[in-house]
Amino acid sequence: MMARARLAAALIPATALLSCLRSESWDPCIQVVPNISYQCMELNLYKIPDNIPITTKMLDLSFNYLRHLGSHNFSSFPELQVLDLSRCEIKIIEDDTFQGLNHLSTLILTGNPIQSLAWGAFSGLSSLQKLVAVETNLVSLNDFPIGHLKTLKELNVAHNFIHSFKLPEYFSNLPNLEHLDLSNNKIQNIYYEDVKVLHQMPLLNLSLDLSLNPLDFIEPGTFKEIKLNGLTLRSNFNSSDVMKTCIQGLAGLKINRLVLGEFKNERKLKKFDRSFLMGLCNLTIEQFRIAYLGEFSGDDTDLFNCLANVSGISLLSISLGSLQALLKDFRWQHLEMINCDFEKFPALKLSSLKKFVFIDNKGISSFNEFELPSLQYLDLKRNHLSFKGCCSHTDFGTTKLKHLDLSFNDVITLSSNFMGLEQLEHLDFQHSTLKQINAFSTFLSLRNLRYLDISYTHTRIVFHGIFTGLVSLQTLKMAGNSFQNNLLPDIFTELTNLTILDLSKCQLEQVSQTAFHFLSSLQVLNMSHNKLLSLDTHLYEPLHSLQILDCSFNRIMASKEQELQNLPRNLTWLNLTKNEFACVCEHQSFLQWVKDQRQLLVEAEQMMCAEPPDMKDMPVLSFRNATCQMSKTIISVSVVTVLLVTVVGVLVYKFYFHLMLLAGCKKYSRGESTYDAFVIYSSQDEDWVRNELVKNLEEGVPPFQLCLHYRDFIPGVAIAANIIQEGFHKSRKVIVVVSQHFIQSRWCIFEYEIAQTWQFLSSHAGIIFIVLQKLEKSLLRQQVELYRLLSRNTYLEWEDSVLGQHVFWRRLRKALLAGKPRSSEGTADAETDPQEATTST
Repeated sequence: MMARARLAAALIPATALLSCLRSESWDPCIQVVPNISYQCMELNLYKIPDNIPITTKMLDLSFNYLRHLGSHNFSSFPELQVLDLSRCEIKIIEDDTFQGLNHLSTLILTGNPIQSLAWGAFSGLSSLQKLVAVETNLVSLNDFPIGHLKTLKELNVAHNFIHSFKLPEYFSNLPNLEHLDLSNNKIQNIYYEDVKVLHQMPLLNLSLDLSLNPLDFIEPGTFKEIKLNGLTLRSNFNSSDVMKTCIQGLAGLKINRLVLGEFKNERKLKKFDRSFLMGLCNLTIEQFRIAYLGEFSGDDTDLFNCLANVSGISLLSISLGSLQALLKDFRWQHLEMINCDFEKFPALKLSSLKKFVFIDNKGISSFNEFELPSLQYLDLKRNHLSFKGCCSHTDFGTTKLKHLDLSFNDVITLSSNFMGLEQLEHLDFQHSTLKQINAFSTFLSLRNLRYLDISYTHTRIVFHGIFTGLVSLQTLKMAGNSFQNNLLPDIFTELTNLTILDLSKCQLEQVSQTAFHFLSSLQVLNMSHNKLLSLDTHLYEPLHSLQILDCSFNRIMASKEQELQNLPRNLTWLNLTKNEFACVCEHQSFLQWVKDQRQLLVEAEQMMCAEPPDMKDMPVLSFRNATCQMSKTIISVSVVTVLLVTVVGVLVYKFYFHLMLLAGCKKYSRGESTYDAFVIYSSQDEDWVRNELVKNLEEGVPPFQLCLHYRDFIPGVAIAANIIQEGFHKSRKVIVVVSQHFIQSRWCIFEYEIAQTWQFLSSHAGIIFIVLQKLEKSLLRQQVELYRLLSRNTYLEWEDSVLGQHVFWRRLRKALLAGKPRSSEGTADAETDPQEATTST
């Protein structure tokens, strides 16, 4: 029987190894979405893996060595939609390489040193919309065989060696082309003949990016009457004169969006003559953006005269002084100023402006009033501005404002109740310091407000009428503030339409029982990072629409059994992690509720016990209700005695092996034991038992006789019967070899539990624990009783050092000698000459 067991033990890992070698399991590619998306990047592949499913739609083969792409190379993947071949050292692409990929919409060839590109390389790509050929050694668009790709919308050939801007005739066959990226090439001059195809067949939605090309000259009239959706010219010019000449060459162009300037890390010009913008007077522009230009020479009086009729203008990282020139009545509807330098806040008087974005600007500290009567959207975040009196229509010169963002600024004093700003729908003060917010009902007139953020505004809520008037509010964020006495009072009585409420990090210790009574529409509530001591579900009972509740990072110990039934019925997401749960019998009903509500609780396995000490940092889910029953055993003894006759049959069936052990203890109690110790161990630790334990104890002085299942169990007898009759009944002691394999073995745990019963029944019995290797506490805690026993009793640890092993064997022999009869000659010798016994080990 044992020979078969060894054979089975050898076959199991062999079978596992063979299963790992099957072609479908050693696939090097990462399966992102089963049968749909695969990532095979940086795997040193020289060909496409054979076992990628035919249903694959997204395939990433980047950073491999697919140097030569032959005909029909990808025909095995007819459903492919996205194919990434970036930096695969591809040098040759033959005719019909992508034939059969009728659904492919995106093809990426970035970073391949292509030397031979056949004219039919892209044939069959009837649905291709995006082609990326960045850094592919391309020297001319004429040599690029894409004229048949009628569905193409985006072509990116940046970072190549293209010297001419001449657009080939085949562009007339690309009616859907929307974006052409020629940035970072070698284009110096642009002539009328280069864009002849655009004059013949205009591509009305085409956007061109010519950034980082060393432009010297654009022939006048080249773009006359041409309509483009966009044109980007950044870091193209070596001097202001060249820039001025090239802009004049754009005369007659009709364009939706024009971008001029430089990149942050590609600065060629440090100072500009304001006259370079005069050439824009000959263009028809809808939106204009200028970025990363240095200081302008001269004053800015007429700087934007040629842009008076644009609808939107964006200024990024520009030094403009005070910008007093914008007192004129331009047609601008959208003005954006980001990361610019100003001497003071610009005094604006633009009657048509509807949207003003003013973010991350420097050189200003205080806000000045302006006149923008049509303004609806105002974003002033991250400017370190101070507002001495806020807010009313006189501050912004408008009564039409709907969006106001004053976040990430300095001190804002709320001395007005938003008079004249009754149309506001979005208001953001987060991470600014608010003053006088408790003086009166600041938001009384904002009956249309739907979004309010006062998070981290150093606000201490004292006034209970702080949110009076906000009858339409749907989102309220007030994280990082505080309340008087750390108590959440009834301050939401008028917020009947509120759907999202954030009260995190507010130092809350208590919540008024009626705080949420009027929030029947609330769907999301964040109470995390506070100091709540219990999960009082009565508080959330009125929240009939609540779906998400976050109570993580509090000090919650438990909840009463009757309260657990009061959670809202629509709740689908409850976070109770990072609390201080008491895993004691007093809260048994709550702990059982946690186990029953795993679908509702987020990361329930991460809920840890804080009490009692022996359960600290153990999962709440590991708490066993059986431990609570032990304390009731004594009370139940009298009842069990009366009912003993009735339930004896059940007990015999349930405790069969324990009764066998009890009978054996009586039978063998008066005789001498056959063995000194019965060894309980995992079969995976058998080498150590044979080579170390058996050799040192049975061959040492004095010799000890061990009971080992592979040698001493009787064939033909049930394993459980052998364990009890041969192992426990005939042995003085039990040696338990604890290891990770031991804890994971059901047989080992069974033998250990029987050993506990045997120790209890036999007066001379003793259990010696040997910890064979360092054990992970998380693994050991799976066996709570064993963990507690090892924590409270002395055990032996096996060590690799010579000195450690010497001490180990000496202590183990001493434990085995205890209670051993003195009739043995070897024992007597050992007791008279302990030095000799020690030396023999």
